[in-house]
Formats: sequence, structure tokens, C-alpha cells
Amino acid sequence: MSKKQVKKVDLGLRQFIKDLGYITGGAAMLGTMPWLQSFTPDKLNELKREKARIALIGTGSRGQYHIHNLLLMAHVEIVALCDIYPPNLEVAATLCPQAKKYTDYRKMMESPDIDGVVIATPLYWHAPMVLDALSAGKHVFCEKSMALTMEQCKAIYDTYQTTDKVLYFCMQRMFDEKYIKGIQMIHTGMIGDVVGARCHWFRNHDWRRPVPSPELEKQINWRLYRESSGGLMTELASHQLEVCNWVTRHIPQSVVGMGDIVNWKDGREVYDSVSLTYRYNSGVKITYESLISNKFNGMEDQILGNKGTMNLATGKYFLENDSTSGNSGIEQLLTQIGNKVFAAVPAAGSSWRPETKKEYKPHYIIEGDYNINDGLSMIGAVKDGSDEILSSFCQACITGDKGKDIVEEAYSATMLCLLGNQAMDEQRVIAFPEEYKIPYMHF
Repeated sequence: MSKKQVKKVDLGLRQFIKDLGYITGGAAMLGTMPWLQSFTPDKLNELKREKARIALIGTGSRGQYHIHNLLLMAHVEIVALCDIYPPNLEVAATLCPQAKKYTDYRKMMESPDIDGVVIATPLYWHAPMVLDALSAGKHVFCEKSMALTMEQCKAIYDTYQTTDKVLYFCMQRMFDEKYIKGIQMIHTGMIGDVVGARCHWFRNHDWRRPVPSPELEKQINWRLYRESSGGLMTELASHQLEVCNWVTRHIPQSVVGMGDIVNWKDGREVYDSVSLTYRYNSGVKITYESLISNKFNGMEDQILGNKGTMNLATGKYFLENDSTSGNSGIEQLLTQIGNKVFAAVPAAGSSWRPETKKEYKPHYIIEGDYNINDGLSMIGAVKDGSDEILSSFCQACITGDKGKDIVEEAYSATMLCLLGNQAMDEQRVIAFPEEYKIPYMHF
């Protein structure tokens, strides 16, 4: 492995954290984003060439994505692979031939040669596997969302309070440079007071995968069935709702929405089109929309402030009163008349004022080249924080650092997704249930 590869995977975000001091100071940032405390240069020095012995459960597309990242990490050794679907297991075994193969994850967890487990299985397996792994004394990294039901989420949260083991969920935006810096800018007042959020995620893909035999339909296309999937909410919205909580430092008190199967009428049970509104106690709202039969709008996470808008997904922000943005609304109108866009001034009375919509100039959260996730990939995006959060987990398997607030953020986001599904199913406003509130939450 080259030094360049190691630096790219293991040191990139550490250098970014170090460089963030010019905003409000590195210490201030680590105070508001405490999960990054386990990913600092000082923590790296604690490793002393040690390696985390990692087992991976679930060797499909996302599992193989993680394997490729793990193989680039100097502090990791993949020692075991587990899957009940032989074709995927064999492909994974070619990537890391030294790893022992299993088809029974419980049997695998009996091995004393495993420090941490990476779970990349369908959602309905998350809760039992996480709980079994913690019970077996393993550190655990699990894909989002936390679990399929609210009861399972609470069981995981409660168990985590009683263990000394590390537990991570792959909320990768918490380790994405654009989001880290952008939210730090929001917290320091760059766009003023947050007055709303608009998030959407659009794809044009049926989510179906080829099935070699009919009895494997629900195993392979698990995302399409309610017994195994939370649909668009748990697969996509979990990331974006977590970001909104991170920005506001609060949890919405209620949600209302509509869900339908509009286009893919192929026997699936989960919605292919969702539209929801989450409301905070302050009156601030998140509008969330997702469908998988049109990809024009892609994926965006817009945080709306009274002084500007931060589009975290695209790495840009726009200011309401920006002297560099060009002419005011009335000046634009006069220019348009001169260019014969309009034949005469509209009879709008006093509505044409300087704050009338204008062309906004984009400013960039991160200078230089950076990657934008267009939201179309079913597997992962380059530099979206996935490799950094996985690297941090593997480091924590050596140091024992539990990664502050990661479990709580995953719990909060997953609960909001499940409440959103309930609101759409029951076609009514759903308040956040008292029995599922945890001390971390502020309403």
C-alpha cells in the first residue's frame, strides 16, 4: 500500500479539521461536533501501528464498497466475511482471500479473533445483528438506518447505554467536509436565523435487482417490501433529516405527509413517492420530498436563513443582501424592459421592491475541487464521508473511543423516518411519542 493511499483515506479529514481553525477555532468546532474528537491527529498517534481486526456481515454492493475502502486503511485487517447469498460471498472473498468465510453470523461472532463487526445487510437484520454483536462483546458499525421499528431502535439505544463497546451507524454526512464546514458556518450566523429547510432526493430507478430464482425475490429485493424495508424514508431521508437536526440542534415535534405508489406498480409495498412536512416547536419546518421515477432535481439539502441559504449537498451558499450578486429586483426589471423581455412595467404597485427575487451569486463552502453527490448512486459516492466514518470506527476498535453522539443522531433520524411512514400510512399528524424521547433530544 502506498503512503499516498494511506494519507488519502486516513489523514484527509484530520487535516481538514486542523485547517478549520480559521472559522471559529478547532476547539469550538470539536465542542459542537464532538464525534470528530475521535478523528484528530492526536488520536491517530495512539494507534502505534495496531490493526483493528474487522469482520463484515453482508457482502452485497454496499458491503463490497466498504471492503474496497477498508483495504486502503493501514490500521485495518479484514479477518472474516459472512453472507447467506453465495455469489456475493465469493466475490468478496476474491477481494480479501485471507478472510475466513461464514454463512452464520452468530457462529462468526464466537471467534475471539474479531474486534469489530461491520453490518451491511438489509434493514430488517440491523437490530438483531447489532444486539447480538454487542452481546458477543464486539464493537459494531452498522449501515443506516438504525432499525426497522421504533421498538427496535429503543432496544438498541438502551443496550448501548449499558455497554462499553463502540457502536457506529453510517450517518456519513457527519464526516463529510462540505457538511462539517457548512454547518459550522450556519452555527456562526453566516445565513442568519434558520427559518426553514427544504430537502429532496430524486432518482429514476425501480430499485429492482435481477432475481435468479423466484424464491429469492424478497431476499434480493428486500427494499420493496414492508416486512424488510422502510422505503424511501429509511433508505434516503434518514441522512437528510439528520442534517436538519444537526443544523437546528432540535428535533421536530410532529410530522404530516402523503405517500403513494405512483409509477412502479409492480407488486412492491413501499411508496415510490413521498412528500412530508416536519414541524419544530419554533414553527420552523422541514419540507421533504422524494420519488424514484424522475431524476431531474437530483438531491439537495437546503437550509434557509433570514440572511441567506446554505445548500449543503452542492457545497454552495447564497446571501440575501449580497453586494457582489448584481442588481436589485427593480434594476433587473428595468433591464428586462430595456431588453424587451417585458413590453411595459407590470401593474404591480409597490410589490417591486429591492428585496424582490434577484439572481443570486453562489459562494462556495469549500474552496478548490470537491465532490458533489448527485444522489443517483445506489451504492455510495466519492468523498461523501463514508470512508472517513468507517476509518474512525476502525480506529475506535483500537482506542475504545465511543464516538460521542453518533448513536443519538442515528436514533433521532431513524425515529423521524419511521414516524414519517406512520404519518403517511395513517394520513394524520403524528406527534413525537413521549416514550421514545431520549435525554439527548431537544424539542
